[in-house]
Amino acid sequence: MKNDSVITLVTGGNRGMGLAIAKSLATSGQKVIIGSRNLDNGLAAVEKLNSEGLKLDAIQLDVTDSTSVTAAAHTLAKKYGYLTTLINNAGSVFDFGMEPSQISQELLRKDFEVNYFGLIDVTQKMMPLLKKAPQAKIINISSMMGSKTEALNPQSEVYRAVAVGYQSAKAAANMFTVQLAKEMSRNNLPITVNAIDPGMVATEFGGATPEQAREMGAKPITVGIKRTIALATDFENKDNATFTNINGPVAW
Repeated sequence: MKNDSVITLVTGGNRGMGLAIAKSLATSGQKVIIGSRNLDNGLAAVEKLNSEGLKLDAIQLDVTDSTSVTAAAHTLAKKYGYLTTLINNAGSVFDFGMEPSQISQELLRKDFEVNYFGLIDVTQKMMPLLKKAPQAKIINISSMMGSKTEALNPQSEVYRAVAVGYQSAKAAANMFTVQLAKEMSRNNLPITVNAIDPGMVATEFGGATPEQAREMGAKPITVGIKRTIALATDFENKDNATFTNINGPVAW
């Protein structure tokens, strides 16, 4: 598949890791659409990148607002007709460091609205566009923090992490990834579905500054997006139902 025929939607693409993913894929020749909760922020990001000679577009897309997701899907269908790649990057954590016995139902629901229900809503509503591509990819940006295996492994980098709402939502999203991948395979559809663990990345995620994140051992954004870029640009790769990072497979 030629890169100039690849149309990629990146949710949460106006800043941080999402923006870095969008820029890298546009640099490779893909047509990239940035999904941004605040359209002005998305347009500002696109204007800057377009001034550098890259081909990007922006669309208003709040993954927690079903009406917004539906409107975005209709707009993309009218303007482009199909999608080649959906990168579900939008994510938030609302309960970092909170004890499981103390976290409120409100925060649990906020974690799930973004990281689970929002991801599914976007995926389902973009599916008709993905089915129109000769070959398509769904890449869910997950986290090793959603791995129960690694949460119980004293040698793991996430062993001491506590964010039960976020972690539970990512674990649930991982199961959705697996089951959707199996559905695509069962129905002989040329759509692969995989999860990526970017690791801890030096961005504003979780309310920290990039500098604070680096002090806690976060990787540069270029490292955090490396596995996603590799998968999103390799259309010879037909791997399905995988959970990986730059070091290889991650335990579900």
